[in-house]
Amino acid sequence: MSASTRIAILSFEGFNELDSFIALGLLNRLQAQGFKAELCGPGGTVGSMNGVQVQLQRPLEWANEAEVVLFGSGLYTRAIAENSALLDRLQLDPLRQLIGAQCSGSLLLARLGLLGQQPACTDLLSKPWVLEAGARVLDEPFHAQGPIATAGGCLASQYLATWVMLTKAGEAATREALLTVAPVGEKAEYTERLIATVQPFLTPQTW
Repeated sequence: MSASTRIAILSFEGFNELDSFIALGLLNRLQAQGFKAELCGPGGTVGSMNGVQVQLQRPLEWANEAEVVLFGSGLYTRAIAENSALLDRLQLDPLRQLIGAQCSGSLLLARLGLLGQQPACTDLLSKPWVLEAGARVLDEPFHAQGPIATAGGCLASQYLATWVMLTKAGEAATREALLTVAPVGEKAEYTERLIATVQPFLTPQTW
């Protein structure tokens, strides 16, 4: 486990609130374990897909230093994927970072060459773009191989967050954090489902 886990949640103009805010809220439940998740992106502020203006907490390049990097989706991800000047500012390294993506964010992983030969999860709208980028797309909510993970569907952000928590903080701390946010009357079932979905993909941490 890392004494300090800096988490960059990449949020570009037109970002999906569910991707960014669910992960942000869940991961910061482990601040006592050294977790610090922050919204990261180009510029000072970004507007969400529903017009919410947000002050970014960190510049885009900060993602290069963080222990964990999560890509959310958004309205303009396809254009971002073609913007080499923007993507060249990211120098991510799976040998020392956990890197995850959700929905159209998986397209950015493909463009950055981070998927390699592994399949990806994404949403139905983004599936043709991810296929076009050369990746095989799974009909599953979550998949991980080593330090790279992808998730499909807005609410699948909970799986990415659970993956990071299990990998970096262990099962006991993850259960405690998930129980604090799980729906009343469904806490045990909710927590078990999240952990059961992610646990088969965990590997010994070497980064």
